[in-house]
Amino acid sequence: MDRAPSAASAIVLVAIALLAGCSTGPSTTAVSEAPTAPRAAASAHPPPGFPGAAGFVSAITNPYLSFSPGRTFRYESRTPNGVEVDVVEVTRQTKTIVGVVTTVVHDRVSLGGEVTEDTFDWYAQDHDGNVWYFGEDSKQLLNGVVVGTEGSWQAGVNGARPGIVMLGSPAVGVRYEQEFSAGVAEDMAKVTSLDASVTVPDGIFTGCLQTLEWSRLDPGVREDKFYAPGIGLVLETGRKGERVELIRIKGSRAARTGRRAWAASRRARAPPGRPDSPSRAPGRR
Repeated sequence: MDRAPSAASAIVLVAIALLAGCSTGPSTTAVSEAPTAPRAAASAHPPPGFPGAAGFVSAITNPYLSFSPGRTFRYESRTPNGVEVDVVEVTRQTKTIVGVVTTVVHDRVSLGGEVTEDTFDWYAQDHDGNVWYFGEDSKQLLNGVVVGTEGSWQAGVNGARPGIVMLGSPAVGVRYEQEFSAGVAEDMAKVTSLDASVTVPDGIFTGCLQTLEWSRLDPGVREDKFYAPGIGLVLETGRKGERVELIRIKGSRAARTGRRAWAASRRARAPPGRPDSPSRAPGRR
């Protein structure tokens, strides 16, 4: 509740004004405002902003997320209940979301030969090479019956907005929002390395992009992900020893083409007399 100043307070205020001198302009002394908190320093590498529907291209060509239609990635991880298999298929289907034509990626997780999760994800790339994530239609299954749709969201619905799943020009230290649907999907990522090396059943990869990823809904859970040029995600590790590895890729001709193009670009950038090494050593299929 507002209160009028007492007479004594008025005298003090007059005295202060006399000491400060008269001025014809507005007073620079904010005697009635509470102090404001200092602003956080601006990031040296701010993430890109959403370009609008006109800012997107028809194909996903980012070397760190090689989503050519027809390619299929197989990942495996060991769990207390057995080996979990995750098959990611880049389909030829599209879905228009907030005016953007997105690529549909089908992701199926199974345990002991039984599908436990069936998801359709939607991605699109902008003119600057950033790959945006527009949501997912996810179903959890038990004995072939849908028992949940946790994690499902779509940009433009209930305030949800697209996020960046892969930067076009990654730089160490950049933080970015991967998805946002309040209380449903609030994943974040930060680039931690541009030259990581990993070994998985599909091969030995160097020059990998490494990210640290987490959710604002569960900030205690952190994951490191490794993306090989010309391939995409090859390894995911958790803080408790969890490990999801790339086993093989179908559509390997496209994979080899992507690797050759990336290797050629590295050689072109390498200093004279210093040949660059290949991005991947031959590995087990």
